[in-house]
Amino acid sequence: MIKSTFGLTREPFYRSDYALLTQQAEAVEMMNIHAQHGGFSVVVGHPGVGKSVIRAHLEQLGKERDTVVVSFTQTMHTYQPILRLLAESLQVDAPMKNLEKELVQAALRHVQSNKTLFIVIDDAHLLAIDILRRLRLLFERFPKKHNLVLLGHPELLHRLSLMCNEDIKSRISYSKQLLPLCDADLSAFIVAELAAVGLGANTFDEAALQVIARAVQGNLRLCRNLCYASLVETCRDRQRIVAVSHVNAALVQPHWRSHEALLKQQTAKQRVAS
Repeated sequence: MIKSTFGLTREPFYRSDYALLTQQAEAVEMMNIHAQHGGFSVVVGHPGVGKSVIRAHLEQLGKERDTVVVSFTQTMHTYQPILRLLAESLQVDAPMKNLEKELVQAALRHVQSNKTLFIVIDDAHLLAIDILRRLRLLFERFPKKHNLVLLGHPELLHRLSLMCNEDIKSRISYSKQLLPLCDADLSAFIVAELAAVGLGANTFDEAALQVIARAVQGNLRLCRNLCYASLVETCRDRQRIVAVSHVNAALVQPHWRSHEALLKQQTAKQRVAS
């Protein structure tokens, strides 16, 4: 609908080649630096602030000749499945009793070929601490020019801050907390996404941008979803400029309402019915 209405060849806000925002670009740059000496990086943030974009960018690095990326997009809760997936990615075929040793040897071969190895674990806050400890011990045996990257919610760093987990926290070489975006950064993101598919900066009027900023509270994923939904409502209205009415038409959907607002709505309906 959006592509046909605006005459586009690509869908806005759902491209596969998202540009890194400032705090994301800084994190990737620092992880590349730390990977040269054997890194252990932790990037945390609340859902929707941009961790998945960092993971996708690191996965793209794996297509380069001098970089190998092993990405766990679904955290596994036991140690052996993680080892098996790691072995599959590094093309290691060995029985479980020899798998750790063979993984270390495979990593050594990659480094001898002047390749940098990234091991990226998303939703790392779901990992049990004993599994994380075993992973840390395994990757300490890896040669330099690698980086174990943990992406997760802020609670991950809170757990690692406990005295009983000091052996893990003390080995972190780089950490960063991704913060919600300010209104200016959100507007810049929207304009950049529009420009990437050939739409003008005035596709969203100023009032619509203000409503979006208030609704998403700095959350990048919510911003992307709300912008797309607002564009859909604009097309349904046979318009080409997103106005406040189109944003509000998207915001009346139940999933944009808070739990308290939904309860009030339900109570009001019950009163009318009675």
